[in-house]
Amino acid sequence: MDRVFIEDLRVETVIGIFDWEREIKQVVSLDLEMAFDIRAAAQSDAIEDTLDYKAVAKRLIRFVERSEFQLVETLAERCAAIVLEEFPVAWLKLRLSKPGAVRGSSAVGVIIERGSPGS
Repeated sequence: MDRVFIEDLRVETVIGIFDWEREIKQVVSLDLEMAFDIRAAAQSDAIEDTLDYKAVAKRLIRFVERSEFQLVETLAERCAAIVLEEFPVAWLKLRLSKPGAVRGSSAVGVIIERGSPGS
């Protein structure tokens, strides 16, 4: 299975459960691995035959910037659903982290896998 990836896509958004978090924007970071057969694109060398990772990134940036979820779990699920519904991706692994959320750690977050890798 081929995978197209986006690493450390940083987006500012309102995220968190505390009152002070609802009043500011914080950075979240997304890492995605998406199952996509790249052979046709490699053969044709045409963007039309591949998974346009720039289009995926722009769509997620637009969504995340406008969102105001309390939990990273909710944001991760919604991001995964967008990719699976709007792009030719049968499976994805998404890591959503919130840098600086816990003192002493570089980041906290969730890693989810959705879809079927064999499709």
